[in-house]
Amino acid sequence: MLFMLRSHAAEPHPRGLRQRALALAVGAALMGCGLQAAQAAQAEDLVSLYQAARAHDAGFLAAQAQAEASRYRAEQAKALQRPSVALQGSINRSKYDSSVPPVPPQLPATDAMATTKRLAIVARQPLYNAGNQAQVDQAEQTLTVAQADLQSAEQDLIVRLTQAYFDVLAARDVLQTTEANKKALDEQLASAKRSFEVGNATITDTREAQARFDLATAQELAAVNDLRVKQLALDQLVGKAQVAPAPLANPSALDMLAVGDMEEWVQRTQTAPIVRKAETGLRVAQLEVERVRAGHLPTVDLVANVARTDVDSKVVTARTTGGDGTNASLGVEMNMSLYAGGAVQNQIREALALAERSRQEVDQARRGTALNVRQAFLAVQSGLAQVKAYEAAESSARLALEATQLGYRVGVRINKDVLDAQTQLTSTQKDLYKARYDVIVGSVRLRQASGTLNAEDLTALNKLLAN
Repeated sequence: MLFMLRSHAAEPHPRGLRQRALALAVGAALMGCGLQAAQAAQAEDLVSLYQAARAHDAGFLAAQAQAEASRYRAEQAKALQRPSVALQGSINRSKYDSSVPPVPPQLPATDAMATTKRLAIVARQPLYNAGNQAQVDQAEQTLTVAQADLQSAEQDLIVRLTQAYFDVLAARDVLQTTEANKKALDEQLASAKRSFEVGNATITDTREAQARFDLATAQELAAVNDLRVKQLALDQLVGKAQVAPAPLANPSALDMLAVGDMEEWVQRTQTAPIVRKAETGLRVAQLEVERVRAGHLPTVDLVANVARTDVDSKVVTARTTGGDGTNASLGVEMNMSLYAGGAVQNQIREALALAERSRQEVDQARRGTALNVRQAFLAVQSGLAQVKAYEAAESSARLALEATQLGYRVGVRINKDVLDAQTQLTSTQKDLYKARYDVIVGSVRLRQASGTLNAEDLTALNKLLAN
């Protein structure tokens, strides 16, 4: 019976052939990735990719265009306080039929035809208009909102770039770890087969090793696909093909990401874009109250005009007459609404209610930003501690694997012990790599939450990368 089992195991198994073919396919795919990486440009850091993303990312460019449009809108509002000059011209043809008897009665009825030509220049300079002043102030505050939105878009671009950058590095590390794990499991499978052939192990050891190897192959395929997906996301963000991000330096100096005191970070949120935007929205709402209240106030304008008039008139029963002249005037014009059907009063009530809503939104923005900062702070602080713990766990798992392999060779450990130790090492390494990248991205998100994130922070992060 033992001989039959050995003979059966020695025969080529269809499943084994399929796995070998799958392994060859994975190898070919990895070779293709390697060739593409070799053809790609030299490794690029965060700063260079950020400059490329600024010129390509549609979201950031849209926010930039919106800020530019708001600047022009503010200039439009300022025109309300500046003088305006208009050229006016008209030509009128009129006919007059009189039913009044002529005096003296012996004259026939009077019919008249007249052509009036007028050309004038009218200038107006506002002297006092509280509503226009409020509109100008609102436009300036709207420009501040657009600038805050642009800063938020820039910070969002930095976060997305950092996330995509380290997603590629994480996927690359996972793939390398999966390859090393598969190679180790392949060696253990070969060892189990040899032990079975000489009668030192059962078929169970071989099947366990085969199952672990098959799982590693599937994980490798998933890792290859994940790397391709993450690579495409980074390429699309920066507008380049086959971007090669520079890896982390080894050993990594993550201690430079220490976050210090939590309350200091919370204090920085006073200038965060989201808080500034909410505060500016409150100011705009208060100015709207002033604008609608101006509906009860007078407006005063300085008005000047110069007009040239030419009149040609023809009376049917008399000779043709005509005349022309120039008229110039300069004056002050005042307008004041006395009654508007209650519209102004209700507009004031509406504006006051909206101002109260804006005031509550400011409080909400401040509280929400402070909460986000505290959460991001704790995430970075915890992440740094986890990295140290995973580094210790990875070292222990490696030593445990070496000891288990030695015990297996001398016969005090079984095949399953080696497989478990190898799996544990691989899992710990993946957790370690993920924790490192999560800390880096988390530090960027902390700066984003506090509103202090800028391009200079990417220069600091570049120090973590290998030269």
